[in-house]
Amino acid sequence: MRKRTPMLAAALTLVVAFSLNAHAAPPMAGGGMYTDAKGMTLYTFDKDSASGASACSGGCAQAWPAVMADTSDKPQGDWTIVPAGDGGNQWAYKGKRVYTFAKDKKPGDANGDNFKDMWHTVKQ
Repeated sequence: MRKRTPMLAAALTLVVAFSLNAHAAPPMAGGGMYTDAKGMTLYTFDKDSASGASACSGGCAQAWPAVMADTSDKPQGDWTIVPAGDGGNQWAYKGKRVYTFAKDKKPGDANGDNFKDMWHTVKQ
């Protein structure tokens, strides 16, 4: 019984640590660029206004999926949560909605940076 107690305590510590990280603002990758939990680059869209609905819908939304926030996620610093058009919530950085890019195939790809001079990586 004594050997199980330290293992159980260690396992619970890991569960709590992962739970806290899952509901924080998106992490930062190398070069000051923010990513989602899978390491995919995050972007903002110049056509989005700070207070309005997303300007990206239809085919745009398929190419640029919104980074959705869970009900348990909490705003932190420059990271806020704004209502999404589907009734859910979307992450925003400094008031700008945040998206990923479908053509980024692996963590660290930033193929959408400066796409049509309207899409930009989220940087600190």
